[in-house]
Amino acid sequence: MAATLHDVARLAGVSFKTVSNVVNDYPHVRPSTRQRVLDAIAQLGYQPNLSARSLRSGRNGAISLAVPELRLPYFAELADEVIRAAERRGLVVLIEQTNRDRQREVDLLTSARLRMVDGLLFSPLGMTAEDVGLLEIDLPMVLLGERLFHPTVDHVMIQNVETARAATRYLLERGRRRIAVVGVHPGEVIGSAGLRLRGYREALEEAGIAVDERLFGPAELWYRHQGAEAAQQLMQSGVEFDAVFALNDTLALGAMHALITAGRKVPEDVAVVGFDNTDDGQYSQPALTTIDPGRREIAESAVAALVRRIADRDLPVQHVPVGWSLVERASS
Repeated sequence: MAATLHDVARLAGVSFKTVSNVVNDYPHVRPSTRQRVLDAIAQLGYQPNLSARSLRSGRNGAISLAVPELRLPYFAELADEVIRAAERRGLVVLIEQTNRDRQREVDLLTSARLRMVDGLLFSPLGMTAEDVGLLEIDLPMVLLGERLFHPTVDHVMIQNVETARAATRYLLERGRRRIAVVGVHPGEVIGSAGLRLRGYREALEEAGIAVDERLFGPAELWYRHQGAEAAQQLMQSGVEFDAVFALNDTLALGAMHALITAGRKVPEDVAVVGFDNTDDGQYSQPALTTIDPGRREIAESAVAALVRRIADRDLPVQHVPVGWSLVERASS
C-alpha cells in the first residue's frame, strides 16, 4: 500500500501537523526536525495525493520549470536537481524547453499550460531587458540566471562575476599569463557570457595584465563543437596562449579536444578551466578543473522560494545569490 502522511509521521517520530508543515515548506520547522521528516519521506517513498490536495487547497501540486534546452548538460542536471527538490515537498515538475527563442519565452508567460501549475521557475535566454515588463504575470514565479531582472520577482542567481574572476585568478596564480577565454558573446553586458567576461577582465586588471582581445574566442552557442572551433581558430591565428578559461564545461571539453588533437599537452602547454561542474568533466582525459556554481543550492533555493511565494504572495521579494567553489582537477 502507498505510504501516507501518518506513516511518515510515525517513522519520523513527529506529529501529522509537523509532516504537513514540512511537505508544504512552512518556514517555522527546526532544521533537524525537517531533515528527519524528509528522510522518512525518502525511506517510505511517500507520494502525495495530488487530486485530493487540489480539491482541498485549490492548488495543483505541480510547478513548471522552463529552461532554454536540455541538450546542454547544465540545464539537464539542473532539471534533475529541481525535480528532486520538488519531490521532497510533494510536488511534481512539468518541464518546458524554450530553445533560447524569445517568442517561445514570451508565449510561455501567457500560455494556457500555466493554468496546470501553481508556480513557474523561469530561466530565459532569448528575452532582453526591453521585455522585462512581460514578467508581470498572475502566477508565482522565480527567475533563474542573469538574463532578466525585475524588482518584484524573486530571483536566484549565480555569482558570475565573482566566480569568473576566481577562475582567472586561479590560472594567474599558477603562472599562466596568456589566458584565452572561450564562449564570448561580443557586445553582451548582462547575461552569463557578459558577466563572466567581466570577471575575467577584472582579474587580469587586478594582476596588472592588459586585456588582449585577440585571446577572445567567440561562440554564439555553448556546445562542444563550438568550443573546439574557437580553440582551433585561436591556434590558427598564431596568438600565443598558455591557458583557456571556457565559459561552460561543454565549451571546455570541445576546446580541450581540439588542443590535444593539435598536439598541445593539457595542462603542460595549455591549462584548461571550465564552468558548471557537470558530470562529464569528471571523466574527461584529463579531468576538467571547473567552477561549481552551486547548482544543487540553486535548485533547492529556487523551489523553496517558489513554494513560499505560492503560499504567500505578499512576502518581501528575494534576490538570492548562491555559493560556489572551484573544483581543481588534472586539466590545470
